[in-house]
Amino acid sequence: MSTVKRREFMDETYTGRAETHTIDTPEQVGLEFSVAGVGSRFVASLLDLLIVFAFFFAEILAMVAIGAAAATTGNGGASRTAGIWFAAVVGFIDFVVVWGYFALFEAYWHGQTPGKRAMKIRVIKDSGRQITLFEALARNLVRVVDYLPGCYLIGLITMLCNKRSQRLGDLVAGTIVVHERTDEASLLYQTSTTLVAPVGFAGEGIGRETVLPWGQAVTAMFPADAVAKLSGQDLVILETFFARMLDLPMQTRATIAYQMVKQMTAKMGVAVPEGNPERALESMAYQMRGSGRRV
Repeated sequence: MSTVKRREFMDETYTGRAETHTIDTPEQVGLEFSVAGVGSRFVASLLDLLIVFAFFFAEILAMVAIGAAAATTGNGGASRTAGIWFAAVVGFIDFVVVWGYFALFEAYWHGQTPGKRAMKIRVIKDSGRQITLFEALARNLVRVVDYLPGCYLIGLITMLCNKRSQRLGDLVAGTIVVHERTDEASLLYQTSTTLVAPVGFAGEGIGRETVLPWGQAVTAMFPADAVAKLSGQDLVILETFFARMLDLPMQTRATIAYQMVKQMTAKMGVAVPEGNPERALESMAYQMRGSGRRV
Protein backbone atom coordinates (compact mmCIF):
# COMPACT_ATOMS: atom_id res chain seq x y z
CA MET A 1 0.00 0.00 0.00
CA SER A 2 1.42 3.41 -0.85
CA THR A 3 0.46 7.00 -0.30
CA VAL A 4 1.75 10.24 -1.73
CA LYS A 5 2.18 13.54 0.07
CA ARG A 6 3.55 16.89 -1.07
CA ARG A 7 6.57 18.75 0.21
CA GLU A 8 8.78 21.59 -0.95
CA PHE A 9 12.44 20.94 -1.70
CA MET A 10 15.42 22.87 -3.01
CA ASP A 11 17.29 20.98 -5.74
CA GLU A 12 20.98 21.74 -6.27
CA THR A 13 20.22 23.06 -9.73
CA TYR A 14 16.48 23.66 -9.84
CA THR A 15 13.92 25.03 -7.47
CA GLY A 16 10.39 23.74 -7.61
CA ARG A 17 7.70 21.57 -6.18
CA ALA A 18 8.44 17.87 -5.80
CA GLU A 19 6.57 14.89 -4.46
CA THR A 20 7.48 12.48 -1.73
CA HIS A 21 6.39 8.93 -2.45
CA THR A 22 5.79 7.10 0.84
CA ILE A 23 5.57 3.31 1.00
CA ASP A 24 3.98 1.69 4.04
CA THR A 25 5.98 -1.46 4.73
CA PRO A 26 4.63 -4.59 6.46
CA GLU A 27 6.77 -3.56 9.44
CA GLN A 28 4.67 -0.37 9.80
CA VAL A 29 7.59 1.88 8.86
CA GLY A 30 7.08 4.45 6.13
CA LEU A 31 9.79 4.62 3.48
CA GLU A 32 9.98 8.02 1.84
CA PHE A 33 11.36 8.56 -1.65
CA SER A 34 11.79 12.05 -3.07
CA VAL A 35 10.38 11.89 -6.58
CA ALA A 36 12.70 13.27 -9.27
CA GLY A 37 11.25 16.24 -11.11
CA VAL A 38 11.40 17.35 -14.71
CA GLY A 39 14.68 19.25 -14.28
CA SER A 40 16.89 16.44 -12.99
CA ARG A 41 15.34 13.90 -15.36
CA PHE A 42 15.86 16.22 -18.34
CA VAL A 43 19.55 16.67 -17.53
CA ALA A 44 19.97 12.91 -17.01
CA SER A 45 18.34 12.20 -20.39
CA LEU A 46 20.50 14.84 -22.05
CA LEU A 47 23.66 13.24 -20.67
CA ASP A 48 22.52 9.82 -21.87
CA LEU A 49 21.73 11.15 -25.34
CA LEU A 50 25.16 12.77 -25.51
CA ILE A 51 26.70 9.38 -24.74
CA VAL A 52 24.62 7.74 -27.47
CA PHE A 53 25.49 10.47 -29.98
CA ALA A 54 29.18 10.14 -29.07
CA PHE A 55 28.96 6.42 -29.83
CA PHE A 56 27.36 7.06 -33.22
CA PHE A 57 29.93 9.75 -34.03
CA ALA A 58 32.75 7.32 -33.24
CA GLU A 59 30.98 4.70 -35.31
CA ILE A 60 30.78 7.03 -38.33
CA LEU A 61 34.49 7.83 -38.07
CA ALA A 62 35.28 4.11 -37.87
CA MET A 63 33.10 3.38 -40.91
CA VAL A 64 34.80 6.13 -42.93
CA ALA A 65 38.22 4.77 -42.02
CA ILE A 66 37.21 1.20 -42.85
CA GLY A 67 35.62 2.30 -46.13
CA ALA A 68 38.75 4.20 -47.13
CA ALA A 69 40.90 1.18 -46.33
CA ALA A 70 38.62 -1.15 -48.31
CA ALA A 71 38.69 1.19 -51.32
CA THR A 72 42.47 0.98 -51.51
CA THR A 73 42.50 -2.83 -51.65
CA GLY A 74 40.51 -2.96 -54.91
CA ASN A 75 39.17 -6.49 -54.24
CA GLY A 76 35.69 -5.90 -55.71
CA GLY A 77 33.61 -9.03 -55.01
CA ALA A 78 35.12 -9.79 -51.64
CA SER A 79 34.81 -6.16 -50.62
CA ARG A 80 31.11 -6.08 -51.52
CA THR A 81 30.42 -9.26 -49.52
CA ALA A 82 32.38 -7.96 -46.56
CA GLY A 83 30.57 -4.64 -46.87
CA ILE A 84 27.18 -6.34 -46.67
CA TRP A 85 28.15 -8.27 -43.56
CA PHE A 86 29.71 -5.19 -42.02
CA ALA A 87 26.54 -3.17 -42.65
CA ALA A 88 24.44 -5.94 -41.08
CA VAL A 89 26.61 -6.05 -37.96
CA VAL A 90 26.58 -2.26 -37.66
CA GLY A 91 22.80 -2.20 -38.09
CA PHE A 92 22.38 -4.79 -35.34
CA ILE A 93 24.66 -2.87 -32.97
CA ASP A 94 22.80 0.36 -33.69
CA PHE A 95 19.48 -1.36 -32.99
CA VAL A 96 20.75 -2.64 -29.63
CA VAL A 97 22.12 0.79 -28.70
CA VAL A 98 18.95 2.68 -29.66
CA TRP A 99 16.49 0.27 -28.07
CA GLY A 100 18.61 -1.33 -25.38
CA TYR A 101 20.72 1.48 -23.90
CA PHE A 102 18.14 2.73 -21.40
CA ALA A 103 16.40 -0.61 -20.74
CA LEU A 104 19.54 -2.70 -20.16
CA PHE A 105 21.21 -0.11 -17.96
CA GLU A 106 18.07 0.36 -15.85
CA ALA A 107 17.48 -3.39 -15.51
CA TYR A 108 21.04 -4.39 -14.62
CA TRP A 109 22.52 -1.22 -13.10
CA HIS A 110 20.07 -0.79 -10.21
CA GLY A 111 17.62 1.36 -12.13
CA GLN A 112 20.23 3.80 -13.39
CA THR A 113 21.76 4.86 -16.68
CA PRO A 114 25.05 6.81 -16.68
CA GLY A 115 23.03 10.01 -16.89
CA LYS A 116 20.79 9.04 -13.99
CA ARG A 117 23.78 8.03 -11.91
CA ALA A 118 25.40 11.39 -12.57
CA MET A 119 22.20 13.13 -11.42
CA LYS A 120 21.79 10.71 -8.48
CA ILE A 121 18.35 9.51 -9.51
CA ARG A 122 17.08 6.03 -10.35
CA VAL A 123 14.02 4.12 -11.46
CA ILE A 124 12.15 1.90 -8.99
CA LYS A 125 8.77 0.21 -8.88
CA ASP A 126 6.07 2.20 -7.12
CA SER A 127 6.17 -0.56 -4.48
CA GLY A 128 9.81 0.33 -3.72
CA ARG A 129 11.52 -2.70 -5.23
CA GLN A 130 14.04 -2.73 -8.06
CA ILE A 131 12.62 -2.94 -11.58
CA THR A 132 12.99 -6.08 -13.69
CA LEU A 133 14.16 -6.37 -17.29
CA PHE A 134 10.56 -6.72 -18.48
CA GLU A 135 9.52 -3.53 -16.69
CA ALA A 136 12.59 -1.67 -18.00
CA LEU A 137 11.76 -2.78 -21.55
CA ALA A 138 8.10 -1.77 -21.12
CA ARG A 139 8.83 1.75 -19.88
CA ASN A 140 11.40 2.37 -22.60
CA LEU A 141 9.41 0.98 -25.52
CA VAL A 142 6.74 3.57 -24.71
CA ARG A 143 9.49 6.22 -24.88
CA VAL A 144 8.67 6.52 -28.61
CA VAL A 145 5.16 7.73 -27.74
CA ASP A 146 6.48 10.01 -24.98
CA TYR A 147 8.76 11.66 -27.53
CA LEU A 148 5.92 12.65 -29.87
CA PRO A 149 5.49 15.07 -31.57
CA GLY A 150 9.07 15.98 -30.62
CA CYS A 151 11.35 16.78 -27.67
CA TYR A 152 9.38 14.48 -25.31
CA LEU A 153 6.37 16.80 -25.44
CA ILE A 154 3.78 14.13 -24.58
CA GLY A 155 6.02 12.77 -21.83
CA LEU A 156 6.53 16.26 -20.40
CA ILE A 157 2.80 17.01 -20.37
CA THR A 158 2.09 13.65 -18.71
CA MET A 159 4.73 14.27 -16.03
CA LEU A 160 3.29 17.69 -15.23
CA CYS A 161 -0.23 16.26 -14.95
CA ASN A 162 0.43 13.65 -12.25
CA LYS A 163 1.81 13.90 -8.74
CA ARG A 164 4.68 11.44 -9.17
CA SER A 165 6.09 12.97 -12.38
CA GLN A 166 5.42 9.78 -14.33
CA ARG A 167 5.59 9.78 -18.09
CA LEU A 168 3.50 7.30 -20.11
CA GLY A 169 6.25 4.69 -19.92
CA ASP A 170 6.26 4.93 -16.12
CA LEU A 171 2.49 4.58 -15.97
CA VAL A 172 2.59 1.48 -18.17
CA ALA A 173 5.40 -0.20 -16.19
CA GLY A 174 4.28 1.02 -12.76
CA THR A 175 7.59 2.80 -12.10
CA ILE A 176 8.73 6.10 -10.63
CA VAL A 177 12.04 7.98 -10.77
CA VAL A 178 13.38 9.01 -7.37
CA HIS A 179 16.34 10.85 -5.93
CA GLU A 180 19.00 8.70 -4.27
CA ARG A 181 19.82 9.23 -0.63
CA THR A 182 23.50 10.19 -0.56
CA ASP A 183 23.71 11.80 2.86
CA GLU A 184 23.34 8.60 4.87
CA ALA A 185 25.99 5.91 5.21
CA SER A 186 25.21 2.23 5.00
CA LEU A 187 24.47 0.48 8.26
CA LEU A 188 27.21 -2.02 7.49
CA TYR A 189 30.54 -1.11 5.98
CA GLN A 190 33.12 -3.49 4.55
CA THR A 191 36.84 -3.45 5.29
CA SER A 192 39.34 -5.71 3.55
CA THR A 193 38.57 -8.71 5.78
CA THR A 194 35.59 -7.88 7.96
CA LEU A 195 32.03 -6.70 7.88
CA VAL A 196 31.48 -4.28 10.76
CA ALA A 197 28.30 -2.93 12.29
CA PRO A 198 28.81 0.57 13.72
CA VAL A 199 28.12 1.22 17.40
CA GLY A 200 25.06 3.14 18.54
CA PHE A 201 22.44 2.74 15.83
CA ALA A 202 18.76 3.01 16.73
CA GLY A 203 17.22 0.21 18.77
CA GLU A 204 16.57 -0.63 22.39
CA GLY A 205 19.50 -2.37 24.01
CA ILE A 206 21.47 -2.39 20.76
CA GLY A 207 24.85 -0.78 20.33
CA ARG A 208 27.47 -3.48 20.68
CA GLU A 209 29.87 -3.75 17.78
CA THR A 210 29.68 -7.00 15.82
CA VAL A 211 32.52 -8.15 13.60
CA LEU A 212 32.07 -11.07 11.21
CA PRO A 213 34.92 -12.58 9.17
CA TRP A 214 34.16 -11.98 5.49
CA GLY A 215 32.56 -15.06 3.98
CA GLN A 216 31.92 -16.84 7.29
CA ALA A 217 28.78 -18.96 7.35
CA VAL A 218 25.84 -17.62 9.32
CA THR A 219 25.66 -19.22 12.76
CA ALA A 220 22.50 -20.61 14.36
CA MET A 221 21.46 -18.29 17.18
CA PHE A 222 18.10 -19.79 18.14
CA PRO A 223 16.81 -23.21 19.27
CA ALA A 224 15.39 -25.29 16.42
CA ASP A 225 12.02 -25.74 18.16
CA ALA A 226 11.71 -21.95 18.49
CA VAL A 227 12.52 -21.34 14.81
CA ALA A 228 9.94 -24.01 13.89
CA LYS A 229 7.24 -21.64 15.16
CA LEU A 230 7.96 -19.23 12.31
CA SER A 231 5.90 -19.62 9.13
CA GLY A 232 6.69 -19.48 5.44
CA GLN A 233 5.25 -15.97 5.37
CA ASP A 234 7.82 -14.94 7.98
CA LEU A 235 10.54 -16.20 5.66
CA VAL A 236 9.05 -14.12 2.83
CA ILE A 237 9.22 -11.03 5.05
CA LEU A 238 12.83 -11.77 5.99
CA GLU A 239 13.95 -12.24 2.41
CA THR A 240 12.06 -9.15 1.27
CA PHE A 241 14.01 -7.14 3.85
CA PHE A 242 17.34 -8.60 2.71
CA ALA A 243 16.49 -7.87 -0.93
CA ARG A 244 15.95 -4.15 -0.31
CA MET A 245 18.11 -3.46 2.77
CA LEU A 246 20.97 -1.87 0.82
CA ASP A 247 18.55 0.66 -0.68
CA LEU A 248 17.22 1.80 2.71
CA PRO A 249 18.57 4.79 4.64
CA MET A 250 20.57 3.78 7.71
CA GLN A 251 18.08 4.93 10.34
CA THR A 252 15.10 3.32 8.64
CA ARG A 253 17.00 0.10 8.01
CA ALA A 254 18.07 -0.19 11.65
CA THR A 255 14.55 0.55 12.90
CA ILE A 256 12.93 -2.01 10.61
CA ALA A 257 15.51 -4.67 11.50
CA TYR A 258 15.00 -4.20 15.23
CA GLN A 259 11.20 -4.21 14.96
CA MET A 260 11.35 -7.39 12.91
CA VAL A 261 13.61 -9.05 15.49
CA LYS A 262 11.19 -8.13 18.29
CA GLN A 263 8.20 -9.51 16.35
CA MET A 264 9.97 -12.72 15.33
CA THR A 265 11.45 -13.46 18.77
CA ALA A 266 8.07 -12.82 20.39
CA LYS A 267 6.53 -15.38 18.05
CA MET A 268 9.35 -17.83 18.84
CA GLY A 269 9.07 -17.21 22.58
CA VAL A 270 12.74 -16.28 23.05
CA ALA A 271 14.54 -13.17 24.26
CA VAL A 272 15.72 -10.47 21.88
CA PRO A 273 19.44 -11.14 21.33
CA GLU A 274 22.00 -8.42 21.84
CA GLY A 275 24.08 -7.01 19.01
CA ASN A 276 23.25 -6.19 15.43
CA PRO A 277 19.63 -7.24 14.74
CA GLU A 278 20.45 -8.00 11.11
CA ARG A 279 22.66 -10.87 12.29
CA ALA A 280 19.67 -12.28 14.18
CA LEU A 281 17.46 -11.97 11.08
CA GLU A 282 20.13 -13.67 8.96
CA SER A 283 20.28 -16.52 11.47
CA MET A 284 16.50 -16.95 11.40
CA ALA A 285 16.43 -17.14 7.60
CA TYR A 286 19.47 -19.46 7.58
CA GLN A 287 17.92 -21.83 10.09
CA MET A 288 14.53 -21.83 8.35
CA ARG A 289 16.18 -22.61 5.01
CA GLY A 290 18.32 -25.28 6.67
CA SER A 291 15.23 -27.00 8.01
CA GLY A 292 13.80 -27.27 4.49
CA ARG A 293 11.39 -24.36 4.84
CA ARG A 294 10.30 -22.90 1.50
CA VAL A 295 8.77 -19.58 0.52
